[in-house]
Amino acid sequence: MTTLACDPDVSLTNDTADIMETTRTAPLRVVFAGTPEFAAVSLEALIKQQQALNINIVAVYSQPDRKAGRGQKLAASAVKQMALTHDIAVEQPVTFKKSSTEGLAARQTLQDYQTDVMIVAAYGLILPIGVLTTPTLGCLNIHASLLPRWRGAAPIHRALLAGDSETGITIMQMDKGLDTGDILYKVSAPIEADDTAASLHDKMAELGATAIITVLKDLPHYQAQAVPQDDSQANYAEKLVKTEGEINWTQSATEIERQIRGLTPWPGAYTFLAGQRVKILASLPVNPSQQTNQPAGTVISVGRKAILVACGHDSNIDNGVEKPQASTLAITELQFAGGKPMTAEQICHGNQLNDGDQFTADSK
Repeated sequence: MTTLACDPDVSLTNDTADIMETTRTAPLRVVFAGTPEFAAVSLEALIKQQQALNINIVAVYSQPDRKAGRGQKLAASAVKQMALTHDIAVEQPVTFKKSSTEGLAARQTLQDYQTDVMIVAAYGLILPIGVLTTPTLGCLNIHASLLPRWRGAAPIHRALLAGDSETGITIMQMDKGLDTGDILYKVSAPIEADDTAASLHDKMAELGATAIITVLKDLPHYQAQAVPQDDSQANYAEKLVKTEGEINWTQSATEIERQIRGLTPWPGAYTFLAGQRVKILASLPVNPSQQTNQPAGTVISVGRKAILVACGHDSNIDNGVEKPQASTLAITELQFAGGKPMTAEQICHGNQLNDGDQFTADSK
């Protein structure tokens, strides 16, 4: 794990130094804005560290309660639940737009909290410039990527899908752009071969909590050494859609294996067998030595350790010449429509899948 730390010789601006001086005794008034579990991890850490950091979390902002589960009952977000557990005021505005009565009221409420700094993590609501400038020290974002790489809504998933070897957390001073603000602090961590979106999410949530605590220990110092992002190196992590889970077996096994890990648990990778949807839940890392001449999507063998399926071509360099080779994917867990998740060994003992069966990219 590596960090981008600040230069201890950088001098503070007069305004920032004055604020630092006044807040040495008076706790910083903090508002936290977030919604899912990723954000709740940081909120919990900050709550526990309030005294040590000399901060006072005066309010928590979260998305309005949403319907969830089979009963479609209204459910509070993970962040709201955390705040209520610790008796912190919760605000759930639907908008901050000044063109609406609700937005104007939300802005006034935020102003009434006399906030020194707002900390934002996966909040899910657009913050206009008028909101970003309300706190004395602005708004800080906990973003789950090494900015400027993977700006946007799904940085963890996109890093896995792209085959990145590392990712991390960036603490950013928010501006009106989409994850374009100056970088205050950056910490990286490797992406392991068996990481899924679920496991990497949990790692980044913990890393995000550690990172924001690091910055708040000396916020004026980090703000004084903020580094602008290099926009020429930026790319975007677009929001996931369910159809991205559909496997195209003509792709290489490497690409499909990343797809499975990058879309676990949602939206999940899937294929079709005789018109019925089959979820591919897990597979082994690709073995370059396993080649086949079978058509893409063909079940080569159903074994106790793995189910081998023919895929498209991976590039193979031999004496400087690129020689495409048909690759194979070793599936270790899948789920048939209407059934429970099954391991390769369980499937091997059954008769739902046989050598020579054909997975297809659609239900036709």
